[in-house]
Amino acid sequence: MERYSAAVMDHFLNPRNVGDLPDAHGVGMANNPQDGDTVRFAIRVKDGVIEAARFKAQGCVAAIAGSSALTELVQGKDLEGALAITKEDLAAALDGLSERKQACSLTCLAALRLAVEQCDPAL
Repeated sequence: MERYSAAVMDHFLNPRNVGDLPDAHGVGMANNPQDGDTVRFAIRVKDGVIEAARFKAQGCVAAIAGSSALTELVQGKDLEGALAITKEDLAAALDGLSERKQACSLTCLAALRLAVEQCDPAL
């Protein structure tokens, strides 16, 4: 059985920024057919900076906790900075994830990428 850090469990049991984002500039949806995780990630941008992020996820503990933590990591970053976030960065924000569970964070990162791709660079 997988053991999770207190940060992972906190994000899983008390996820931040869950739900829809009115007036989103980019929405990305990704799934991982290997483990069944699905993540919808939405962002709103102002002056080139992500001012708000929301997610909806169906998946394992790491997928939900990772999506929650990612919303906090991207807010205040420009689009390029958001795209530079790696699975290792996300694992560090969660006080650690096993290599196997870091793979689960790829779903929310893929959804973020798709959301950023939808954004008008002039925002």
